[in-house]
Amino acid sequence: MSHNAKTFEPLNIAVLTVSDTRDEATDNSGRYLVESATAAGHRISEKRIEKDDKFQLRYQVSKWIASDDTQVVILTGGTGFTERDSTPEAVSVLFEKHVDGFGELFRHISYQEIGTSTVQSRALAGLANGTLIVCLPGSSGACRTGWEGILKEQLDSTHSPCNFVMHLKKTNTELCESRS
Repeated sequence: MSHNAKTFEPLNIAVLTVSDTRDEATDNSGRYLVESATAAGHRISEKRIEKDDKFQLRYQVSKWIASDDTQVVILTGGTGFTERDSTPEAVSVLFEKHVDGFGELFRHISYQEIGTSTVQSRALAGLANGTLIVCLPGSSGACRTGWEGILKEQLDSTHSPCNFVMHLKKTNTELCESRS
């Protein structure tokens, strides 16, 4: 696979909202990510809401990393500094490679929107078993910043000069399509 394909390759994306208080009716951030990914042409392999418990989060993300059907995991929430915020601690230990530039770029873009408050964002990303794992803050605005400012282009196989698609595993769907 080249750095950029001539045709768009839809990805299988799992979305996980980390919250002790949200449910499907009030999960605006998770809904935004699902709608944005779908509108961009990607498939949602699963969407879940989990309590902010680092072992439960690690368990769920590990299942998706091991799955043949999930190429990208986007988590929203649990990236702050409160006692319950444990998303970075839960998932960063799973990374084979850290995408250091993700958090840096997110905070750079976010600075234009919320000023110095962005220093309290622990947004991060990494790769494990051919799966991109992205952790965004829980607000809808932060999810919009992450999607529009970074993920929309980096998950687009036609984006030049490079994108994340070339680093992601082939899914069962893609393997079946390539054989036909």
